[in-house]
Amino acid sequence: MIDPATYPGAPILLETLPNLRGLGGWRTSDGRRVRDGVLYRSTDLSRLSGADLDAVAALGIRTVVDLRTQPERALRPDVVVPGAEHVVLDILADDTDATPTDMATILEDPKRAKTLLGDGQAEELLSRAYTQLVALPSARTAYRTFFSDLLALDRGPVLFHCTTGKDRTGWAAATTLLMVGVPEEDVVREYLLTNDQLLPALKPVFDEFAAHGGDPALLRPVLGVREAYLETSMAQARTQYGDLATYFAEGLGVGPDRREALRALLTEC
Repeated sequence: MIDPATYPGAPILLETLPNLRGLGGWRTSDGRRVRDGVLYRSTDLSRLSGADLDAVAALGIRTVVDLRTQPERALRPDVVVPGAEHVVLDILADDTDATPTDMATILEDPKRAKTLLGDGQAEELLSRAYTQLVALPSARTAYRTFFSDLLALDRGPVLFHCTTGKDRTGWAAATTLLMVGVPEEDVVREYLLTNDQLLPALKPVFDEFAAHGGDPALLRPVLGVREAYLETSMAQARTQYGDLATYFAEGLGVGPDRREALRALLTEC
């Protein structure tokens, strides 16, 4: 395992919980540092077991925030982390399009995958999904609760996740870092780490897809992340609210006073 305090975004290498890393270590524009050991992000916890479960428990996690839909949770229930409360915040509750959360079954059928994801449709799907992370009422409600819970000191340390820990989780991480003053270019860097920390763990998925006649390249826009995806959410926030600060305040309930409280909680000199 790599010590997450060694550098920002270092992976915590657990076989049954890929894409696990802390948000600590990133520098704000005024020279403060995001605290280690307070916030962690990952894929879902459905495969967590054995020594890996012990390792997560050793992080002192007190709250697990599950950003998935009800069907996703039913299909792959989280393993319970000892001593941690499980909180469900369904980002996509108001989304009537099941395609993003039906991805697991889509990947089992290369012909269906080609129909739904080929010819640039995968990029369009992700663009719509990242717009919805800002535009959906359920997304605003869930992220608003996420940040209000972060301000409750008895909630931390917090581990938050969706299914692959890259889209809903990625926006939660990005907005958190932006709120406390981490420069946008570093927020993008943190977001893109998923390509290094998740895709290798998904090699069996790519191999199985290829074995059934599918083109693995078809999956990369869906299973990885791209800077353009994150930019879609930020553009939606700016279009809908005028700027990110107003989105934080009006959309997520984190005005100047609460934002300063979040900075005090999550950063240090």
